[in-house]
Amino acid sequence: MTRRRVGVLISGRGSNLAALIAAAQAPDYPAEIVLVVSNRPEAAGLAYASEHGIASEIADHKAFATKAEFEARLQAVLSVAGIELVCLAGFMRLLSGEFVELWQNRIINIHPSLLPAFRGLDTHVRALAAGVCIHGATVHFVRHETDEGPIVAQAAVPVLPDDNAERLAARVLRAEHRLYPMALRLVASGVARGVGERVVFDGRHLREPNAVLFSPAADQED
Repeated sequence: MTRRRVGVLISGRGSNLAALIAAAQAPDYPAEIVLVVSNRPEAAGLAYASEHGIASEIADHKAFATKAEFEARLQAVLSVAGIELVCLAGFMRLLSGEFVELWQNRIINIHPSLLPAFRGLDTHVRALAAGVCIHGATVHFVRHETDEGPIVAQAAVPVLPDDNAERLAARVLRAEHRLYPMALRLVASGVARGVGERVVFDGRHLREPNAVLFSPAADQED
């Protein structure tokens, strides 16, 4: 089996990075995490990558006069490492349309809401304020517009009566750690492909009819 070479872009602690690294240890996993890049030199995820023998690079956005120069640095380190797929995992920089186009349908992101609901920041606070009963996370192919792009997979979690933003965030994060490795498996294996502004699935390879969407039961989360 040929494993796709994956680069993960982070800005912070790298909890989803850890989930991806753990999943990639399986011999049948179709992707290999070979590079971690952070725009923040102090990001804890860099140390985690080093502990697991994964190469890391720093592309400090503050060190560049323009976004174009910053993205040229990103592109350079990804190219040198022979990266085939890019995962954004808590990467807190908006990418230009030019960069996204270079990686069209080869760059995915995880967002803590059930897109298209609650794009942007403070998703858990806004979900509670809206009174939704179901919240969750989404993995999608990246487009230039913030938190837009064809949806690869979603995970739903219940919103409980006594939730605050912190408890809901923790429940969603646990779902993210299951969702992102599953979504990367679908993309890296070719089961999920971006075609225009939709994702097309090769259903012959889906083991379960509901494999793309799951909703953890409330009594499993607390």
